[in-house]
Amino acid sequence: MILHPPSVILYDVMMKPLVSPANVLLISLRIAYLCICGWAIAAFLRPGEGIPAAIEAHPLSAFLLALVISQLVVVVDFVIRKKRIEIISSIYFGLVIGAILAYLLVKVFDPVMTQMVNTNLIAEYYRRLINLFVLLSIPYVCTSFLLQTKDDFRFVIPYVEFSRELKGNRPLVIDSSALIDGRIADLVETRVIDSQLVVPQFVLREVQDVADSGDKMRRTRGRRGLEVLAKLQSNPRANVQVRDTADENGQGMSVDQRLVDLAKRIGGRVVTNDFNLNKVASVQGVEVVNLNDVANALKPRYLPGERLRLRILKEGEAAGQGIGYLDDGTMVVCEQTSHLIGQDIDIIVTSMLQSSAGRMIFGRQVHHTSK
Repeated sequence: MILHPPSVILYDVMMKPLVSPANVLLISLRIAYLCICGWAIAAFLRPGEGIPAAIEAHPLSAFLLALVISQLVVVVDFVIRKKRIEIISSIYFGLVIGAILAYLLVKVFDPVMTQMVNTNLIAEYYRRLINLFVLLSIPYVCTSFLLQTKDDFRFVIPYVEFSRELKGNRPLVIDSSALIDGRIADLVETRVIDSQLVVPQFVLREVQDVADSGDKMRRTRGRRGLEVLAKLQSNPRANVQVRDTADENGQGMSVDQRLVDLAKRIGGRVVTNDFNLNKVASVQGVEVVNLNDVANALKPRYLPGERLRLRILKEGEAAGQGIGYLDDGTMVVCEQTSHLIGQDIDIIVTSMLQSSAGRMIFGRQVHHTSK
């Protein structure tokens, strides 16, 4: 079976760095949880009154079995690989709230467990063992939940609030046109952007569809988009998240509508060079970073009267017009030069048109007079 290059790139794009601050913190949490469970279970299985004969006869097997059961929550947490750890206070509040919830849960089910013990359905020893697992696992689940989802909801207690800061470094939701354009990677390389870059799964799927297109031009553009995303993920200065949107309700909505909706929900901004998406997002109150506007702001401005050296490449729409391009891709329309296709000429700038859709320069040929 031959694997197409776009598929290989997509596989690389979906890979996440193995070493990150979030992974280090979670590994430390899991090791601490394992040690605490081992200590608690060993203390619980010490020889004494009330221990079943089967456990007393095989203490090591009972210890290992109990330890494995206690680590099932770690296995489930490891399988769900969505790790974002930034604030150490999340661990503190996770442990406190988990302990409170575990205590309340034990108290709620205590009458039921007592009734089962009185009716000889279970032994008193096993009731205490179940309570131990609840008290160990609930704080871990709460801590892990806060660490991974603290930016997706508002968690408020008196004088303390976990919420995403909506001013400053808000996340940037990347459109497929911005990925294919490629300038976002160069912009990140300049260290101007330090916000998180969010690439929704449906945008990645759209770029993959373009990369698998039968049209050679579209296929090249799609592969470039995947390469740009892979470059962003490998950049240590970029914080890129490929957001899984499988569980979100987006049926019947276009890609542009889903992008705007996602940006609204996470309090982010849309990065694109699509003029129509720019207008749609602006109408709905979502801020947009238009790459054409950014490029236009950084381009050297040509004022009327300045001279340029230009090669005429093709005819314009109007009669006699010649079209050429500057090194940065800006289109230059020169009057009465359609007969000079393929020649380098000097032109003088007469006017300039600049918008979110791009930039155009208008000029006329400079006729040199012989002395």
